[in-house]
Amino acid sequence: MRPLTLHPDRLLPSDPAARDIARALYAEVAGLPIISPHGHTDPRWWATDAPFENAAELLLVPDHYLFRMLYSQGFRLEALGVPSVDGARDFDPRAAWRILAENYHLFRGTPSRFWLDWVFAEAFGIDVMLDSGTADHYFDTINEKLASDAFRPRALFDRFGIEVIATTEGPLDTLEHHAAIRASGWGGRVITAYRPDAVVDPEFEGFAANLATLSDLTGEDCLSWRGYLAAHRQRRAFFKDMGATSTDHGHPTPRTADLSEQDAAALFDRVKGGGASAEDAELFRAQMLTEMAGMSLDDGLVMQIHPGSCRNHNALLFTRFGRDKGADIPMRTDYVANLRPLLGRYGNEADLSIILFTLDESTYARELAPLAGHYPVLKLGPAWWFHDSPEGMRRFRRMTTETAGFYNTVGFNDDTRAFLSIPARHDLARRVDCGFLAELVAEHRIEDWEAAELARDLAYGLAKAAYRL
Repeated sequence: MRPLTLHPDRLLPSDPAARDIARALYAEVAGLPIISPHGHTDPRWWATDAPFENAAELLLVPDHYLFRMLYSQGFRLEALGVPSVDGARDFDPRAAWRILAENYHLFRGTPSRFWLDWVFAEAFGIDVMLDSGTADHYFDTINEKLASDAFRPRALFDRFGIEVIATTEGPLDTLEHHAAIRASGWGGRVITAYRPDAVVDPEFEGFAANLATLSDLTGEDCLSWRGYLAAHRQRRAFFKDMGATSTDHGHPTPRTADLSEQDAAALFDRVKGGGASAEDAELFRAQMLTEMAGMSLDDGLVMQIHPGSCRNHNALLFTRFGRDKGADIPMRTDYVANLRPLLGRYGNEADLSIILFTLDESTYARELAPLAGHYPVLKLGPAWWFHDSPEGMRRFRRMTTETAGFYNTVGFNDDTRAFLSIPARHDLARRVDCGFLAELVAEHRIEDWEAAELARDLAYGLAKAAYRL
């Protein structure tokens, strides 16, 4: 068995002078509380505080970073515990865990390896590396600890120093788990975020039926344009009452539109029954980004736009397993032309906040940094998804800082379903940012005290302020 050790200088600069500076910066921010303002963890965990089932259910099944790599090497999702669209599955958790252990070498050099090694060593106290020979030791050790009170969801929330965590729900969600958390008297702050894709995207499966459900929930006529918008306002107000401070929009592109009310209503009439043309669907999504920006100006919810993913690229997997199964692929994305209609209407509103994300790194310096460096409404979200990695974070800082600065960005968010990876992801981001700041100090581009202030802001303050927490 090979030992599992986490080097104290991991991800810090290799240059000795910069490394010393980075060590000092990291020491100041390593223990700061975690602000997790955007993610996809399950609020049921904190509502019920029930023990997690086993190592595979906790660490493998919900993590598309893991099973997409294993799928790429020929392993069937069924064997990894991924449920089919009807919820059916028949898998052996120990056998699934052995598949991960026997193929852990596939993750060398990936952020998944960094995150998981942190979880194994820091959360579970395991001191040998995961491989075929230690698979059962890992599975039994983790399961034993998961059965203890110290590893229940609320205890881990407190242990990890989480100050606030935001989940993400759609407008058809009743938020019963958030209500249960409130009623429980537990002091942990778990809030929701409003993600309306299911009733905004005419190409979303079941769109017409979703509109009918939205009508039932709100009492509004969601087959009329005005009633449909009124329903959104009502649901947004409900989400805000339940703690939401943000909305989230996962559109294929960042295209926006600013149609007249008459033209928007006519467009809605064309798409509301389902079966819309591709152009009408895209134009409707574009108009709804502008409508949502106007609503955010009214109700104060921060708007997040996550475009540029060709979702569910693998049609076979989508049919068999549904959404979010590791088959989403980044696309080229145009922000300058696509955002212009929205910015023409709302771009100069200091009270509106829109956070932009991208999977197209070629836009960092050319488009996103100049846009955020000018328009008062815009800020840049951190390196996202495929770029939530050491090199991705470094590229983001190097390509945006000179034009947008640090304070037109929003710190870090983990954007994950994998709960135990949250402290590992924040630790990685803090180390990378401290390394970047240390290089600026070593090159005499900023002072050491400025780097110390920035390190704290990047780790904690910017996210808290940007998401109005």
